[in-house]
Amino acid sequence: MVSQTPQVNFEVIIQENITYIHLPVRLSILEAVAFKTTCQELISADPTPEKIILDFSQTTFLDSSGVGALISNLKAAKAKEIELILTNVGPQVMAVFSLTSLDQVLTIEQQPDPTPFTENKPPINNNQLPITHPSVRSWVKRLIDIVGAIVGLGITGILSIPIIIAIKRDSSGPIFFGQVRCGWMGKKFRMWKFRSMTADAEKRKHEVPNEATGHIFKNTNDPRITKVGRFLRRTSLDELPQFWNVLQGDMSLVGTRPPTPDEVERYEVPQWQRLDVKPGMTGEWQVNGRSQIKDFEDIIRLDLKYQENWSLMYDLQLIFKTIMILFQKNSGAM
Repeated sequence: MVSQTPQVNFEVIIQENITYIHLPVRLSILEAVAFKTTCQELISADPTPEKIILDFSQTTFLDSSGVGALISNLKAAKAKEIELILTNVGPQVMAVFSLTSLDQVLTIEQQPDPTPFTENKPPINNNQLPITHPSVRSWVKRLIDIVGAIVGLGITGILSIPIIIAIKRDSSGPIFFGQVRCGWMGKKFRMWKFRSMTADAEKRKHEVPNEATGHIFKNTNDPRITKVGRFLRRTSLDELPQFWNVLQGDMSLVGTRPPTPDEVERYEVPQWQRLDVKPGMTGEWQVNGRSQIKDFEDIIRLDLKYQENWSLMYDLQLIFKTIMILFQKNSGAM
């Protein structure tokens, strides 16, 4: 589990029924935990404020932990019918909101709104998205992804013929299965696989007991998996269409496990750190026995280990290990 962060104080001013919170230059893990705590205390106060205004005039950096804290505070404010307003949002922060579609759910004052804070707004020279991790801006990693995706799609094209025939003969339903996942910074995208379950698998999910601990779902003998599907999962052939996600840039060849939106909704702020890098077709969880990992905390540990140890050579090592594991019995997902 992520260790507890030291206390960070926010400047808060209360005027009648309106509460102003001045956010710092950076809103990453250290500040995000304190930001959530500060807002939760204000929201739980008696009497509760009618309106909370978040002043972003100084903020130029926002990572996935900051996004997670903001989403959590928005939900808590709505539950208490408190209006949450963001003001003085700069282009760099707005770029993050646009990436994650938060600009569609947040109340943002487009024109600077007067606040009690007197600090001058720092100069902002560009609207680039934040560099949450070195791998995000590595053009060499992206080049490897593109080349690998093109090669992978070529292999997929060849193998897809017998796979498609087997899927159609085994059960009725579509050939491909698309599921919404959360990528870098929590951006939603549709991840593709060859269908390995029955066509009504999503509707029947509530019928299957969860054998995992935490914010993941696993069942070793899931009855929704088809006969061909078990073979595809055991050999990881079901994941071949994800090379298209890599080519599009939503995923990388190597990264963290891509979570579903319902998993992310239950995250605590520190757990959002795993979204500071792009999700991958393979990664630490893949080479460390993904089918046996049934504790969410273990996934967090492996994802943060990848971020800490990342280098281009480390990516290549994980790709090589993945290829070797694919030839081992029972290496795939169940």
